[in-house]
Amino acid sequence: MRILVVNVNTTQSITDAIGRQAAAVAAPGTEIVPLTPEFGAESVEGNYESYLAAIAVMEAVRAYPEPFDAVIQAGYGEHGREGLQELLDVPVVDITEAAAATAQFLGRSYSVVTTLDRTVPLIEERLHVAGLSARCASVRASGLPVLALEEDERTTVEAIVEQAARAVEDDRAEVICLGCGGMAGLAELVVERTGVPVVDGVSTAVTIAESLVRLGLTTSKVRTYAAPRPKRIVNWPPRAVR
Repeated sequence: MRILVVNVNTTQSITDAIGRQAAAVAAPGTEIVPLTPEFGAESVEGNYESYLAAIAVMEAVRAYPEPFDAVIQAGYGEHGREGLQELLDVPVVDITEAAAATAQFLGRSYSVVTTLDRTVPLIEERLHVAGLSARCASVRASGLPVLALEEDERTTVEAIVEQAARAVEDDRAEVICLGCGGMAGLAELVVERTGVPVVDGVSTAVTIAESLVRLGLTTSKVRTYAAPRPKRIVNWPPRAVR
């Protein structure tokens, strides 16, 4: 089984971290292929960057030359998962939805701890669209950008752990979801501080994707995710990314 794990930003070190986390939980016989988009922002923290990431992720997947069995979109929030489902028959798993859905098996309510406050509405909207918001106690921001994990890991981890602890104490969350693909690997630290289950979206998405493939399940094509209608697309791709 081959699973593509696609970073939504262009920072290779984050792709590498996501790939390591995915490979650590993959079953024997599962090949994890981490992909970095060829264009886009170095981190995705707003609507413009998110929409740009959606195109970049779809193009990265379309350009992959070998067969694959599933795709994981490794970014929290809205990054065009539905577009990938139109393009592909194989399962497409978004880490936002994978983490939240799994959290609901583990406790009555869950909270998401993410990066900047400006990303909170994007995550809230993604959870609402996915039908996963009813049991979400809160979406909390650490106040630090995605790339802070690369620049000052100790400070960033402490901010994430602090918000997770506040979600449990103040918001009565019973499960914590790590709300950024770049947070892969921090689960144990948050468990130590909070004492509650902590769900990493990358790890969860891998196990869900593997299960869907083993069950022989594919994306429905009868209506919403039918393949795009054949038509002429003007001036795409732009010269800058050809």
